[in-house]
Amino acid sequence: MFDVLVYLYETYYRPDACPDSDALAKKLSAVGFEQEEISKALGWLTDLADTTNEMFSQQARQTAFSFGFRVYAENEYEILGTPAIGFIQFLESAEVINALQREIVIERACATNESPISLDKLKVIVLMVLWSQGKEPDGLMFDELFLEDEDVKPPLYH
Repeated sequence: MFDVLVYLYETYYRPDACPDSDALAKKLSAVGFEQEEISKALGWLTDLADTTNEMFSQQARQTAFSFGFRVYAENEYEILGTPAIGFIQFLESAEVINALQREIVIERACATNESPISLDKLKVIVLMVLWSQGKEPDGLMFDELFLEDEDVKPPLYH
């Protein structure tokens, strides 16, 4: 599923540039993705749109998100794990995502049914949330989101 999501992100600069679901499924199949992965990815994206619409429609009642500290429920902590929660907090403090987007990221990460979710997959989820809203992280943050662990070189101390 995540390979399909990355392909969509790289291929279509905005979600409205994507063809309708049937045509998109055919294109993804023609590129070589398996039908099961296509179905999972398209279902995940549909749920992302539903979650985003629901969150934004409730935004007036959720103003407390902007001023409070997010406490994770036990099941969220188990699914996300410490590295993912730390990364989400980093993105929010760097103002890459806001409190509402954070909640969407958490909901979509929990929907993957992976425990704990890998940091690489969480990064894809963040990119897809931003992409679905027509937002792009700045260049440095984009590099951070796509930087592979093996690309990280240890710091040099003099």
